[in-house]
Amino acid sequence: MTGNETTIHPSAVVEPGAQLGTGVRIGPFCHVGPDVVVGDNCELVGHVSVTGKTTIGKGAVIHPQAALGRPAQDAKHKGAKTALEIGENCIIRECVTMHCGSDASTGRTVIGDDGFFLAYSHVAHDCVVGRNAVFANGATLGGHCQIGDFVYIGGLTAVHQNVRVGDRAFLGGCSAVVGDVIPYGMAAGNRAKLRGFNVVGMRRQGMARADIMRMREAYRVIFDPQRPLKENLEIAARDFADTPLVGEIVGFMKQGGKRYFIVPPLKGDADEGDEAV
Repeated sequence: MTGNETTIHPSAVVEPGAQLGTGVRIGPFCHVGPDVVVGDNCELVGHVSVTGKTTIGKGAVIHPQAALGRPAQDAKHKGAKTALEIGENCIIRECVTMHCGSDASTGRTVIGDDGFFLAYSHVAHDCVVGRNAVFANGATLGGHCQIGDFVYIGGLTAVHQNVRVGDRAFLGGCSAVVGDVIPYGMAAGNRAKLRGFNVVGMRRQGMARADIMRMREAYRVIFDPQRPLKENLEIAARDFADTPLVGEIVGFMKQGGKRYFIVPPLKGDADEGDEAV
């Protein structure tokens, strides 16, 4: 969408106080609340509800029946004015829901730039979602999740509250993810288990074959059942110090989640991954 003219369909309701950038298009039967900020060249296609203290970055396209900025679905939330912050150039498809933060936590839900959220996906209160995330149809986050950059979440997959998912991880469809997923990891199942690395995604990002092979060697060390995980992490940090990507995984695992464990490999799997590296 180009041009500097902002247009509002006669059937849309834009409440006093809302701030609209240049080139914004508000389609039929949309509702924009008084504390909403809509960036330049955004389009609300039709029947879109944006309420609460919601900020939408420039270039977003939001499709019918999306509901953004509603209060947190948290019994501890007492109704304070909290925020939803959506980055630039996001595509938000039909019936997507994204809630503001809760006053019992950070008070902010944050969505990075260039996200693609397919129909019926959901981002709960106080979540932080990185750049270039893809949520397939029906993908769901519980509250307080932290999702890295370039993460793909498959259709009908649910991520438990407080879970972290590292950069460029892949979560298979129809999975229940109740623990933290390492960067570049590929997890699937109910309950989800690691199935090696997201090698397809790594190749698409231009990662060198040698780096992928080194990471797979480190994976086997980190998840070696013959030693405690803490010892395995120290060995991996020492033996793969020449591979910063391994250091990223080790750092993620040492940091630990708020409440939940690291998703382990499928029993007997030393990294099935994608053999055609």
